[in-house]
Amino acid sequence: MKTIRVGDQQLDLFAHDVSTSTPPVARPMAPPVLPVAPPIVADVPPAAVPPLVVPALPPLPSPPRSADGPPLRQLQLGPHLLEFALRRSTRRSIGFMIDDNGLRVTAPKRVTLAEIDNAIRAKQGWIISKLQERGERKVQRQQRPPVVWSDGAVLPYLGGEITLRLHQAPRHRASFQRDSGELHVWVTPTGTEQQLKEKVKAWFQHEARQLFEERLDLYAAKLGVRYDSLSLSSAGTRWGSCTVQRKIRLNWRLIHFALPLVDYVVAHELSHLLEMNHSPRFWATVESIYPDYDGAKQALRKRSQELPVLFN
Repeated sequence: MKTIRVGDQQLDLFAHDVSTSTPPVARPMAPPVLPVAPPIVADVPPAAVPPLVVPALPPLPSPPRSADGPPLRQLQLGPHLLEFALRRSTRRSIGFMIDDNGLRVTAPKRVTLAEIDNAIRAKQGWIISKLQERGERKVQRQQRPPVVWSDGAVLPYLGGEITLRLHQAPRHRASFQRDSGELHVWVTPTGTEQQLKEKVKAWFQHEARQLFEERLDLYAAKLGVRYDSLSLSSAGTRWGSCTVQRKIRLNWRLIHFALPLVDYVVAHELSHLLEMNHSPRFWATVESIYPDYDGAKQALRKRSQELPVLFN
């Protein structure tokens, strides 16, 4: 017998009323219910359910493989297969460097491969995030339309734009008119587009070296340091480096950016002469000669994604 409870009283559902002495009135019985045959259902097979398709993850950027170099190491990180280049050195700790070409690991000779793999696993969130970010940037740059190398082409220079003017001459040469913002390039009648691009690139590199030397001298005096040498690099998106031998390398493509962004990279690399790391002391050193370093760092990242494709 089903019951429900209301307050402290218990009520019996469908129970007889026992509060009166009158016998219950007999009620007519309901007619019997005849059994009904279940409906006939045609034997229809269930609709085919398409299998769940999980999109494949895009591969992480990997360092280029050289024929004479050591093979890349591989490490499975969840659904991601990570390939990285390993280099041994005399440094005291394991270092990671990520660029458009993937991950490069530098480790002391005494560190085992298992210890290197564990160090990567400990930082796998950061490593995968940075590699995916680099991969997306690389795709975006490759999808941007390249510059059309013809008279009147617009080229990025020191945060602004200059105009390419082409002329025919017996030999190749270039001259920049700063007042009009025009780069005049003379090419031979049989000259190729590649020769034109090489001439323009050589001019950009010449401008970059002159500017970098000037800015390095300025900020080295502010910081009270001395660098040993300057060389130009053509790295994908690595804008500078500094060695313990006081040698500084700057990416000549910085000549496309505004002067404050060039100065940030210069101040950054010179600060490594005092702090060969990225510790709070290092950033305090950068801030002492370039206060808005964080804003410049973000602007450099954004601007590098907007540059047109000039040279392969």
